[in-house]
Amino acid sequence: MENCRLVSIILFVHTIISISSINCTENNSKFITNQAALFVFGDSLFDPGNNNYINTTNRANFFPYGQTFFKFPTGRVSDGRLIPDFIAEKAWLPLIPPNLQPSNSNSQFTYGVNFASAGAGALVESFSGQVIDLGTQLNSFKNVKRRLISALGETEAKRIFSRAVYLFNIGGNDLFYALFQTSSLVNLNAKERLVEFIIGNTTSVVKEVYKMGGRKFGFLNVGPYDCAPGARILDIANIESCNKPVTELIDLHNKKFPDGLKRLQRELSGFKYAFHDYRTSLLQRINNPSKYGFKEGKMACCGSGPLRGTPTCGMNQTGQSYELCEDVTDYLFFDSAHLTEKAHRQIADLIWSGPPNVTGPYNLKALFEIN
Repeated sequence: MENCRLVSIILFVHTIISISSINCTENNSKFITNQAALFVFGDSLFDPGNNNYINTTNRANFFPYGQTFFKFPTGRVSDGRLIPDFIAEKAWLPLIPPNLQPSNSNSQFTYGVNFASAGAGALVESFSGQVIDLGTQLNSFKNVKRRLISALGETEAKRIFSRAVYLFNIGGNDLFYALFQTSSLVNLNAKERLVEFIIGNTTSVVKEVYKMGGRKFGFLNVGPYDCAPGARILDIANIESCNKPVTELIDLHNKKFPDGLKRLQRELSGFKYAFHDYRTSLLQRINNPSKYGFKEGKMACCGSGPLRGTPTCGMNQTGQSYELCEDVTDYLFFDSAHLTEKAHRQIADLIWSGPPNVTGPYNLKALFEIN
């Protein structure tokens, strides 16, 4: 009986801590300050709602986005939480807020902030005027640093930035933009130059974060967006296959990207990183969904047309009709290019504690444990 009471008490305390960490206020900022912060850079895979606050049509601030966990649209391009939300939970942090959220305070920045923007790329030209590109995200991070130094002093701010983990996902939108918006990618040399520019811009931003005190970084390679419903229907005659031109670009990027990270490791003293092969993890689920608890790995839950691959999810507000699946947990993809909360949770688990052949040379759990 005593053991039962003890278990109940432990579970109760764990629940209270979890709730208070999600609903962080000024009163518990001291607890949060003692945790390693999480700063997030990237695109729609990571954007918690920054695009809600810029002049763009590239938003997800309407139903049915957000229906599963939040019960209302937050700007996350999913039915619920994203990968950084689950990483924050595992790191005993509250949900990391969008950088542009008006209610942000300096005390919130002590546990991190999310700069990601749906549609963003490493190149400023990619969807220019509609997104917050990676360079602009870096400038926003510099502004956060200035605010923290002003509020907490140089010593405490330096401690926060040196202990923090910096999570990146970028590059896929650059590849799509270049492939479908320009006519210059006609040969291998042009494709290789594009990939070198993307990786070069990404590593330049990482170097800037390093100069500002960052030492622990997490990266994903470009996922199999060539196999997403929206990409498959671009070639309707081969709808069962991934989109070959996109596949070639993604494979080229992903072949070169790990070399760029290894160069950073050689050049930057104390630089430590976790690299997750997101493409492989997601392809496994696309090709064998039942193994991972899904009934459907190729069709979207929300959208219209073949595979619900036409990006009309939630668009009845503009007069466009769309279909919505009955049980979102059956699906890997929520809309034409983005995953369900269930899928995000699985990928986050692999990034957090996957073995070295899945996430290496460190995983995020190991990075958070390094002081």
